[in-house]
Amino acid sequence: MKKIEISRRKFLQGSVTLCVYATSSLSSTIDISHTQKNHIENIPYLCNMCRNKCAGFARVVDNKVEKLNPNRYFPKSRNMLCPKGNAGIDALYDRDRLKYPLIRIGKRGDGRYKRVTWDEAYEYIKDKLVTIIDEEKDNRSTIAYCNGEGFNKDEYIKFFGSKMGSANFLDEGSICLNTKLGATQLTIGDVGEMDVAGSDYLIISGANRYESLITPDSVDMIHTKQKLVVLDPRCTVTALKADEYLPLNPGTDLAFCLSMIYIAITEKLYDKKYVKEYFKDFDKLQKHIVENKYTAEWAESKTHIPSKKIEQITKEFFGAKNPLYYLGRRSVWAQNDFQLRRAMVLINALAGSINREGGIIFGKPFVLKEEEINEPFYNASGGRFDLDGIVYGSQKGGSWLNFREKVINKTTPYPVRAMFIRKHNIMQNMPNIAKTKQMLNMMDLVVVLDTMPSDTAMLADVILPECTYLEREDMVVSFNRLEPSLALRNQVIKPLYESRSMQDILKGLGQKLSKPLFEISAKYDEDLQESIKDMGMRKAFKEGGYDFTELYKKSVEDRNKDLIVAQFGKDIYSSLKNKGVWHPYIEEEKELYNDYYEYYPKEKRFYTVKRDYKVNCYLQKLQKSGFDPMPTWHKHYDFVLPQNSFRLITGRYVTSTQTATTNNIMLKEFKEKNYVWINNKVAKNLNINEGDYLVLSSAVDSVVIQAYPTNKIAPQVLWFAHGFGTSSEELTNAYGKGASDNMIIEDKFEKIYGCATMHETNITIRKL
Repeated sequence: MKKIEISRRKFLQGSVTLCVYATSSLSSTIDISHTQKNHIENIPYLCNMCRNKCAGFARVVDNKVEKLNPNRYFPKSRNMLCPKGNAGIDALYDRDRLKYPLIRIGKRGDGRYKRVTWDEAYEYIKDKLVTIIDEEKDNRSTIAYCNGEGFNKDEYIKFFGSKMGSANFLDEGSICLNTKLGATQLTIGDVGEMDVAGSDYLIISGANRYESLITPDSVDMIHTKQKLVVLDPRCTVTALKADEYLPLNPGTDLAFCLSMIYIAITEKLYDKKYVKEYFKDFDKLQKHIVENKYTAEWAESKTHIPSKKIEQITKEFFGAKNPLYYLGRRSVWAQNDFQLRRAMVLINALAGSINREGGIIFGKPFVLKEEEINEPFYNASGGRFDLDGIVYGSQKGGSWLNFREKVINKTTPYPVRAMFIRKHNIMQNMPNIAKTKQMLNMMDLVVVLDTMPSDTAMLADVILPECTYLEREDMVVSFNRLEPSLALRNQVIKPLYESRSMQDILKGLGQKLSKPLFEISAKYDEDLQESIKDMGMRKAFKEGGYDFTELYKKSVEDRNKDLIVAQFGKDIYSSLKNKGVWHPYIEEEKELYNDYYEYYPKEKRFYTVKRDYKVNCYLQKLQKSGFDPMPTWHKHYDFVLPQNSFRLITGRYVTSTQTATTNNIMLKEFKEKNYVWINNKVAKNLNINEGDYLVLSSAVDSVVIQAYPTNKIAPQVLWFAHGFGTSSEELTNAYGKGASDNMIIEDKFEKIYGCATMHETNITIRKL
């Protein structure tokens, strides 16, 4: 494909943004060129361009960020910044970023907004919420709120959940990796951490470490002498780097794992001492696996991987010193995903690769004291409903697709009338976009906190511009288990335009909402009425915890200082402010070669810790709920397609973090748009050439995307990258580029954790 060159001059010129009323312009160009360079600083910060949170130093000249460099002191990020991390400077200076509070003046979705003051925005929200909550007789759960992955999520929950009183919080877990987290927690009692660097034999199912997410895990794989085996329907960059690449049918990784367990048990390859000491219900697992005859020949019929190869890999894995079946860091694929992750954990456990070098480690992270707040009790607030019909689910983040389905079908126990959305582009992040739009159009109030005019922001009633991660300090965070450390996101420059940090936004909201909403509770809540009689209105308000600004009596900077100094001391606080990082051996770090450092001496790392735990083979709650208590294959898991159909699978590039980076001009130069991968022989038979436009249709919608014929994908499989196809015209670098996978992915979800199953959609194609 031809590379489209992007002019950097265009990036530095002009300023066109949202259609506004009664203002000539929403933006002014940020000039990052300087004739005089007087004051130079290198300020430590933590990246926010993906979930890995690498550490860096920002070179700031006269209060303008000129360069982002890696921070060598941080064990987690190993003195590196990936392409997204380097492009964080454009997240700061993107000409399209949100600059001022906005209120919708047109129809929802038409992009017509007027610029307002922060006070006007808060007043608008207050008036709407007071009406809604009064009409719902103080049921605070009529407000739903969501927040994607990030440092401030817990604080956001405290504001809307603990203080405001809504039960309906949703996060990225049910459209990401909750099945993996849950399967690990339920099987060995902890999510753990994978010691990739210590492994000498590594199996990866689906995760594309060298192409979709370049993090220290990827660096560890490069620096480690290990055999790498990759299973994937697509020949990814990771597959190309592997010692063994095993192409398999989508959704059949579980069959491969079941066969590995069968071979390990029947040929007694497992770690007998470990199994005797730590396994619970091993006899049930053994009976189940053997009686179902999950042989290599059986697995070949499901996966398309030769039985001899399955046997070879299994024997090599269990014969290695420190083998690891990598659990993955990506979204759910199929209905059997929870059982797949369970099987992966059981394979590691059978090899004794739990709580030891090269396996799943428990480690010893630093535990930060939580800030306490006074939580009001709301008698009228309804409970969450999105986990109805889900066996486990995340009590914290719920199930997005189940929530949305109940809202649009009006099967909720009470109306959901308002939604606050932060760090979550819900119009692009979950399957069947049409349903998300339908849900938002049912709301009386939609408020979006964002840095960019995303597809979701364009459906908001009120848009509140949040500042970027380089413009704020966040609360200190504890990282890692093997080599634990503390790290601090320091503020690099003051917020540009009229953007504010989340804390400042919530403080302003709290000042407007606290007393009016308290008065509604006083109107309907008999217990509160009694408290007011006993102690008076003012005291009942204060002692009852109804002040939403309680967390914000002090700045984030002062809160950090108080917490860190009290728990760890002044020297550690100083290290966090000057280096961005602290761990016990920070003054003893050794450069091994070429800017690659040793942080903890090996003998000081927490490969093994004293811990009481069991490997749970049999989950009784699943059995009682009508599900398999142990990993099991069912006929409907077989890879079978209707005639003339293809199975769609998705992934992403290292230059994309879902849709958050879609408008970044620096990253656009790498991947301007996505193409659909189609097997070259299939393409030839259908007279499809590279660059041809295809209509891809599913049961829910259609998209148009250009073709990329290749021999690196199976004949019945299509693939294209997530993070493209934005519909917001205000994202001038991204609009109209490529196609959105979630337009056509069907909104199916598994019932153990309520997670969206991203690889169960069948597609037909038509050439334009």
